[in-house]
Amino acid sequence: MVSADKTNAGGCIFCDHLEAADDTEAHVLYRARSMFVLLNAFPYNTGHLMVAPIRHVADTRDLDDDERAELMEVTHVATEVVRTAMAPDGFNIGMNLGSAGGAGIPGHLHMHVVPRWTGDTNFMTTIGESKVLPEMLAETDAKLRGLFPK
Repeated sequence: MVSADKTNAGGCIFCDHLEAADDTEAHVLYRARSMFVLLNAFPYNTGHLMVAPIRHVADTRDLDDDERAELMEVTHVATEVVRTAMAPDGFNIGMNLGSAGGAGIPGHLHMHVVPRWTGDTNFMTTIGESKVLPEMLAETDAKLRGLFPK
């Protein structure tokens, strides 16, 4: 198992997921050479994944050329896995860098892969102060896990 390069003293949820004894329990779906994929514990939509470097880095400028290339390749793989398993109509793919940029976890770079379906946008989270997801994380995990490369 590849260990995370945890350089922050306060801990990191991404690094903690990498160091968990059980990838299924931690919802780590895939480990590549320098990147990994996990389900978002607080998804914007069913199937919301995150692609993050194994090394604990905060910004794209902290990645080397190979890591930057693998970030995009693994993002592509994650998108195709979700497309195969869930047939979304589209995706939101992106990242927020730094606290001022909206990063909820600014210390560990991560790319969001959010599947979207026509008509899924609503104001429930704003008006109703609640999220509506038709599926539990364990169900989503089971749909996606076996579709990633071995």
